[in-house]
Amino acid sequence: MSLVEVVQRIAGPWLMLADAAYYLPATIVGLVRSRNWSTLFSWSKFQSAWFGRFWAYMGPQVRMGVEPIVVPLLKGRVSHGKKLEEGEELSTVPLPVSGTVIEVGPGSGMWVSVFKEIGITTAKGTEEETIHKRKNASSTEVSTSGGITKIYGVEPNAGQHTALRQRVHDAGMDDVYEIIPVGIQDVAAAENAITANSVDCVVTVLCLCSIPEPQKNIRALYDYLKPGGRMYVFEHVCNRKHWSIYLYQKWINLFWPLMVGGCELQRDTGRYLREAGPWSNVDLSPLAGELWFQSVPHVVGVLTK
Repeated sequence: MSLVEVVQRIAGPWLMLADAAYYLPATIVGLVRSRNWSTLFSWSKFQSAWFGRFWAYMGPQVRMGVEPIVVPLLKGRVSHGKKLEEGEELSTVPLPVSGTVIEVGPGSGMWVSVFKEIGITTAKGTEEETIHKRKNASSTEVSTSGGITKIYGVEPNAGQHTALRQRVHDAGMDDVYEIIPVGIQDVAAAENAITANSVDCVVTVLCLCSIPEPQKNIRALYDYLKPGGRMYVFEHVCNRKHWSIYLYQKWINLFWPLMVGGCELQRDTGRYLREAGPWSNVDLSPLAGELWFQSVPHVVGVLTK
């Protein structure tokens, strides 16, 4: 690893904070010009507006950096923290995302195109596909083939909805993808609420860092899964490999949640996931190739209920 790469891994969070700060004045000016005083003088609304403007720029860059692992993850080609190479097979390799899916925090829809690639089963498909969809809509059996039949995008940031809807439309998934415009903590009370034990798969990509009461709400995601259902995870986590990086993260985290939409750098998300409930299989590991000095380390994998 080159010196430049080492510096990037250590100093990367500060560069992102600088980018976030850059969008602060533009957010304020935009709200003043539109006379959106309710958002301007409400910290939670303002923070969402600021993050939405910042993420419109940063999101595509983040996707470019993580898609080499996230795309194989969603396609069932990741195990033990790394992408499986062509021809490499393991007995415990997970399946691709399928059936009824909850996507937590889809933002502007960065992974919609991947869901399209995996395959969508809709009423416009073959007669056999339509029967399969109707059968599984109320079934307690987990869908393991036949493509994706329904996606609930749980996205509370209204500023992201226009871009998300556009990506869904461009992918021809209007009748499959439904935006749930609340946080995961409010899904049970939302219109057309998702019920317990009704979901085949849950997808979380860099979003559990910002949900409120993470242990409680990760448990709620577990409860939505059918027995045998799968949770696909790519998240950044607390660095406990070395005390110096742990303290360094703690210092950065004094500023990070305020400037990056409530995101927390030091969540022990891997532990929260493992403790969410009795899993039949846990393939969740540190991302291969990340070293002890990584200031934003990750876990990746699939947990099966």
